[in-house]
Amino acid sequence: MRQKKYILPESEIPTHYFNIQAVMPNKPLPFLNPATREPLKPEDLYPVFVEECARQELNQTDEWIPIPEPVREQYAAYRCTPLVRAYELEEALGTPAHIYFKNESVSPAGSHKLNSALAQAYYAKKEGITNITTETGAGQWGGALSYAAKKFGLDCAVYMVKVSYNQKPYRRSIMQTFGAAITPSPSMSTRAGKDILTKNPNDQGSLGCAISEAMELALTTPNCKYTLGSVLNHVCMHQTVIGLEAEKQMALAGEYPDIVIGCFGGGSNFSGIAFPFLRHNIQDGKKTRFIAAEPASCPKLTRGKFEYDFADEAGMTPLLPMFTLGHTFKPATIHAGGLRYHGAGVILSQLMKDGYMEAIDLQQTETFKAGILFAQTEGIIPAPESCHAIAATIREAQRCKETGEQKTILFNLSGHGFVDMSAYDQYISGELQDYKLTDAELAKFMESADKLNA
Repeated sequence: MRQKKYILPESEIPTHYFNIQAVMPNKPLPFLNPATREPLKPEDLYPVFVEECARQELNQTDEWIPIPEPVREQYAAYRCTPLVRAYELEEALGTPAHIYFKNESVSPAGSHKLNSALAQAYYAKKEGITNITTETGAGQWGGALSYAAKKFGLDCAVYMVKVSYNQKPYRRSIMQTFGAAITPSPSMSTRAGKDILTKNPNDQGSLGCAISEAMELALTTPNCKYTLGSVLNHVCMHQTVIGLEAEKQMALAGEYPDIVIGCFGGGSNFSGIAFPFLRHNIQDGKKTRFIAAEPASCPKLTRGKFEYDFADEAGMTPLLPMFTLGHTFKPATIHAGGLRYHGAGVILSQLMKDGYMEAIDLQQTETFKAGILFAQTEGIIPAPESCHAIAATIREAQRCKETGEQKTILFNLSGHGFVDMSAYDQYISGELQDYKLTDAELAKFMESADKLNA
């Protein structure tokens, strides 16, 4: 019988997060105050963010950040997560490639998002904060933060993108089960939401819009701070527990990845699996390829511009240097709601600009086809977001079949799709549509960012 899982003992849960900013040859450009265009300091972020998160956000010197022991104790409920050799998928593809996946779907929240949610909730509790708020696309981050808030005794309010709120009722049920208050976004409960609905009463929402609403709530509610599930540097850093475990697990398997793949929305799960391996490219001359898989309907890395832009639709955030489609971007209503964000994380954008990673965009029918093959071979129904990583992996494995190369591929299974079955129903019945952003649409959305950089 094949041995499929290489699982490290609990004592090997990482003790530190890896901060890739400290080793990057070209540091990310600074966040800017939109009014003065001056670089931000950590204290400029304190009114919105938990102070420890703000300090981590702008830390470009410390390579390793200790993981608080109360957070590690919570991690022990599900970490270390399994690293699995996908033998059956390899056989189905007839590829000489060795395919491994890190299974983050085993967390209590069902995805990798809990890695940062627990850290942010702990830092908030330690600071004396009583309320936290956030946005969520498909609901994985909202579910994770709801769970983490309950663990550390905090009240949690989540603005969920309206199209996902309606598409994924069980995601919102998960958040409510953990005790969070859920509001579909855009809503009439904030000035930002009212302005958007005044312009378009049928607006189905975006992550940029939901961010605006959550930030407004944080700024107008006593003892409340805003938390974010992707894009920002400290979030990506918290997720490096994934790759740090995978690095040791790959060594147990006697292999090292030639290719590392993750789906890409704002960049959190891609960072988690990629950054610990990427440091060896930077520091040791390794030649691993890093591939970000994004939807063709939201192609910020493959078709966006590297510019300063707002992280939200209403323009409440600092200006961030990133690959963007423009902060007014309205994505198609694809089922991979966690990937429907207009911008890429600042660190990831700089690494992309410097050639340390690459990106591909994929249509959703190709990704669901890949997800079904993965379910039939490996026995796990993947979330629509993770299907993008699987589809990209299949492309690389098929290329190995064509060339005869035996490459080792590692991808991050960032979450399960057990509450996304309506999307699979639509694919199986032939109702799922592909969306591709036209050049005219792209140019229109980019106007908002281009004006900021004129």
